[in-house]
Amino acid sequence: MPDASFDVVVLGGGPGGYVAAIRAAQLGFSTAVVEREHLGGICLNWGCIPTKALLRTAEIAHILRDQAKDFGFTIEGFSYDIAQVVARSRRVADRLSRGVATLMKKNGIRVFDGAGALAAPGLVAVRKQGAPVAEVAARHIILATGARAKTLPGLEPDGERVWTYKEAMVPPAMPKSVLVVGSGAIGIELASFYRNLGAEVTVVEVLPRILPVEDEEISTLARKIFAKQGMQIHTGAKLGAVEKRGTGVATTITLAGGETVALEAERVISAVGITGNVEDIGLDGTAVVVERGHVVVNEWLQTAEPGVYALGDLAGPPWLAHKAMHEGVICVEHIAGEQVEPLDVTMIPGCTYSLPQIASIGLTEEKAREGGREVRIGRFPWLGNGKAIALGETEGLVKTIFDAKSGELLGAHLLGPDVTELIQGYAIARGLETTEHELMRTIFPHPTLSEAMHESVLAAYGRALHI
Repeated sequence: MPDASFDVVVLGGGPGGYVAAIRAAQLGFSTAVVEREHLGGICLNWGCIPTKALLRTAEIAHILRDQAKDFGFTIEGFSYDIAQVVARSRRVADRLSRGVATLMKKNGIRVFDGAGALAAPGLVAVRKQGAPVAEVAARHIILATGARAKTLPGLEPDGERVWTYKEAMVPPAMPKSVLVVGSGAIGIELASFYRNLGAEVTVVEVLPRILPVEDEEISTLARKIFAKQGMQIHTGAKLGAVEKRGTGVATTITLAGGETVALEAERVISAVGITGNVEDIGLDGTAVVVERGHVVVNEWLQTAEPGVYALGDLAGPPWLAHKAMHEGVICVEHIAGEQVEPLDVTMIPGCTYSLPQIASIGLTEEKAREGGREVRIGRFPWLGNGKAIALGETEGLVKTIFDAKSGELLGAHLLGPDVTELIQGYAIARGLETTEHELMRTIFPHPTLSEAMHESVLAAYGRALHI
């Protein structure tokens, strides 16, 4: 006999898992979460949240070092304590992890401390350090076990000289030079952190451009800004064997034109993507299908195994916490028979918290044109925005893409100050199926960064007022 029975059992207490559990409890389901390490998952403990704490430090360092004189300050002997920088980020993560535990208690959700695995239809076995903890029965089992960093042959992390994002977030000392392999959001955020704290940073990307999922125009401009900050960036490049040498590493980079460049760095950060945690969760002997490291699901997050669901990073890209949370709600509401709409990935905002920030939603210009759309495009540079000038952050632009015939907002792409906070305006607009007409009639407060969004819309129709 099982030790306990529930309507819903969630394996994994990350953003997708704990949100699914809370929504299940709200809908009247008896609910449990099985978490092997920390409530809040990778995002809260080793990703989204603590990295933003680190990047806040980098932003302050940029202001103190590069802008203090412009703001009327004289700062002598500028320095920082990397141990305190790291300690603050860990305190932030710990505070929020305890907050999730409080939410579990508030919603009457039982938490099992251990690793969960499917043991039989409708049954989850929980173990801690190999020892049995409990067997839990459930009508519905949601797999939300997340993902981990991918490794490349010859670039296996050793925790000392070759780091994953985890080691890169808790450096025992600030390296003088860092090689970042991969230029997606994780790679660029870490590159930005280390560069703004004074390290020499080199970024190597095998694809033709950095931030490959972003609009090409935004990607190109971001590269120019990062290069201006002192980053060395190589795209269309291949990394050679990484060898330990002295206190660091040595390698070679084959550039797009075939030229080989020797490179040395104190530390290497591998940021080449993630793969789902599909191992040791009892999938063998079930009908659950795994493809390319991720569990295959339908639009309701159902696997091929009756009563078993999967969501978040485990179920594939985009690997974003807010996508996982939304999937958690969709999954549970569908189980409850609520009227719910499947996820539309074009409605998911993407954010990179570098300096400057990058945010986007919907189609890129390239994707819109590939889809046969006739488009109207508006651009507005931060140089024309009064608030950005007052902040001293004028690099970048806002780009909006409309269907030329219907006025549908197809996509928005932002590079500049606080754009990760601004993108939700375009997300709401797309959710409401807003056209250029409503956006142009909207009154944006002055002086704000949001005015650049308005001006970009106006620019798409030849009506920009401040450029």
